[in-house]
Order: sequence, then C-alpha cells, then structure tokens
Amino acid sequence: MNGIHATPFSAGLERLRAESLQDGERVIWQGQPDGVAHMMMWRYLWWIGFPWLLLTAIGFDWIGGAAQPLAMLGVAMVAAPLVMLLQDLQTLYLITDRRALILRTAWGRRTVSQTSFQAMDPDCEILDIGRGAGHLNFASGRSTRSPDADYTGRYGFRCLREAPRIREILEGARTGAMRQHGKKVAALTGAAMRNA
Repeated sequence: MNGIHATPFSAGLERLRAESLQDGERVIWQGQPDGVAHMMMWRYLWWIGFPWLLLTAIGFDWIGGAAQPLAMLGVAMVAAPLVMLLQDLQTLYLITDRRALILRTAWGRRTVSQTSFQAMDPDCEILDIGRGAGHLNFASGRSTRSPDADYTGRYGFRCLREAPRIREILEGARTGAMRQHGKKVAALTGAAMRNA
C-alpha cells in the first residue's frame, strides 16, 4: 500500500480517510496523483503565458488601461499548472475491499467521491498521458464538470504512476468482492431453501 506524500496537506487527508471508511472496510491500495505529470500536461499554458506577460509589459504604455486585465490573464495562464499541482497534493485515491474513493481537501473543501464495485464499468480503461503516467477510468456517464472525469464523462483516478499495476489491484479487489458477495448470496439462498 502506497503512502501519502509528506506535505502540509497530509494530516487533513489522513483525517478525511479515517472519517470516510466504513466499519470493517479494509484499504487495499492508496496513492496520490502524479502532480508533476499533471502539471506538465498543461505546460503549453506557460508557452503562451510567459510571452503574453512579456508582450503586455513591453506594450504597457501603448495599450494603456487594457494592460491590467491582459496582465491578469497572463498570470492566470502561468499559475494554472501550479494550481493543479497544489490540488493534486490535496487528493488521495483509495481502493478498498468494497469501493474506490477519491478524497480531496483542496481549497478548504473536503469532498469524498465514491464508486462501488457494482457501479463500475465491466472493463477499466487506461489512457496514457506520457511521462510514465496515465488515467485509470473505471466508470462512465459522469458529469463532465467533475475534476475526475474527462470531456466524455469517463471517470476515475487521474494522472497515476504505474496505472496498469493499479488496474490489476482494482480488478483483483472487484473479483474478490464479487466472489465474497456470491458466497453470501449462495449461503442466504441455501438457508432459504432449508427453511422452505
């Protein structure tokens, strides 16, 4: 089981994890997004933002009152990848023996998003994003406004290192849970037949 990166946000994530787990629920794997890989996905904003700021500074006298909003736009482009890195440091992914969870303490808002094994797609999908990282999608039809869904509504763990290994862990947990659920159903059915 992977640990949480030691950051100023670690304690908050640990508390949220403890509050989110149900009685008897066992964590099989936990990890965090690869914030550097995620940040590098958006590095093109730097290629636009830094020249934008430079041109705004050079043309400050010429563009006058429009310089301030243009400069703010340039700062936003330069800052966006760093903001994403900060959000990733405040995110924790969990695979338990019952479900997959995405915990977040970003910007003072504590959120828990859960997906039971029964609600997952039959097959998990990995989208390679380069630099040895990938998105592990295990559900579809989610709101595209979610930070953990893409533009088609495919939902899952974003920017993971070793995504194929984590998919194996998730599929193993799902198989084990379904097998356990099948034993319970068989036991209940057998007891009902004996009582009939």
